[in-house]
Amino acid sequence: MWKILGVNTIYIDVPNTVKSRLIELAGDGEKETKFKGFMERSEVMFLLNGETEENSFFITVPEDLGPDDIQIMADVILEIAKTIEFPFAEVEGTEQRYQVIITNNKEPELLGLNRTPGISAAEVFKPIIKSLDSKGKMNPGFYG
Repeated sequence: MWKILGVNTIYIDVPNTVKSRLIELAGDGEKETKFKGFMERSEVMFLLNGETEENSFFITVPEDLGPDDIQIMADVILEIAKTIEFPFAEVEGTEQRYQVIITNNKEPELLGLNRTPGISAAEVFKPIIKSLDSKGKMNPGFYG
């Protein structure tokens, strides 16, 4: 069983648990109130690296947040991590390594119903394909 920020959860519900618990654990100051508003509008994604057993929590903030707003988020999350009396992430009683990444970079969706307008898989690969066929200096390590 996973335990995130002191709450039992299942793997697929980890992002929702992280978001709700960070909001709950934030204090009651001016920064914390802003943080709660920012978190409500943010999207949380969870990735587990099976090789290193490192937990990554990606918080994608809205594009209208500036560097000062992102710094507020980082400060509040760091304060929460320092003051909690339980592990940030735990699996079956074992504390897990983790990282929290705050970003406002959204990758374009290449396929599916929510595909980013004007972006397709072909557009992404065109520069790579063109570079394979264009003139230029040959790689000195290549012997053909």
